[in-house]
Amino acid sequence: MGILNVTPDSFSDGGRFQSLELAISRAEQMIADGVDIIDIGGESSRPGVAPVPLDEELRRVMPALYALRDCGKPLSIDTYKPEVMREALAADADMINDINGFCAPGALQAVADSACGLCIMHMQGDPQSMQRDPSYRDVQGDVGAFLQARVQAAQQAGIGRERLCIDPGFGFGKTLEHNLALLRRLGQLQTELDLPVLAGISRKSMIGAITGRPVEMRLAGSLAAALFAAAQGAQILRVHDVAETVDALKVWTAVSNNKE
Repeated sequence: MGILNVTPDSFSDGGRFQSLELAISRAEQMIADGVDIIDIGGESSRPGVAPVPLDEELRRVMPALYALRDCGKPLSIDTYKPEVMREALAADADMINDINGFCAPGALQAVADSACGLCIMHMQGDPQSMQRDPSYRDVQGDVGAFLQARVQAAQQAGIGRERLCIDPGFGFGKTLEHNLALLRRLGQLQTELDLPVLAGISRKSMIGAITGRPVEMRLAGSLAAALFAAAQGAQILRVHDVAETVDALKVWTAVSNNKE
């Protein structure tokens, strides 16, 4: 899953692809690089960021969605607002990726009657407050319980399990220790919930905390994390660096499948 941020303030590439022309060019490059899904986001979720008004998020996201919907790749919309979900689905979006786990009033109802895929993510708190003092009784158990409850809520809203995947939400209300614990036990989370797992670790602060590198120098650390997530069974890797991740996965897969 390649990240296409049409925002001025995302933590890694904010402002780089704000114009429609640049966003389309970036998407075309990701397609050439081997992307499987393009995830379009119109609101930054970096720690401390202020919410974006509904009309502004629609203004950012919808032109890119309309321009790319015939690109030959599934399009995901990264939003927690039910109104954006409805507009995106009316424009034939293939997936809704919700950092809020479809907890907003009306979110599940907005997607229930469609056939789109859904990614249910865990976040403690909200982007404004999530990194102030995150704490858990048992991070693996607490995150798993939340995701299981949201999966059940989705099913009760008439949404089939075949439409769902889950995301533990690396960096969303977690310390470095919380993130590492979740990554180590990603396979266990997938087994317990019996759903595909999406891992979004690319360039995040946990990579910076381990390596001491600024955002623009976190490629090697991001690739290591992506390969470990894949080894744990993650089926979707949400990344900024598509070509490099695709190459790393090709080598890892070739070695893994060529066992003597």
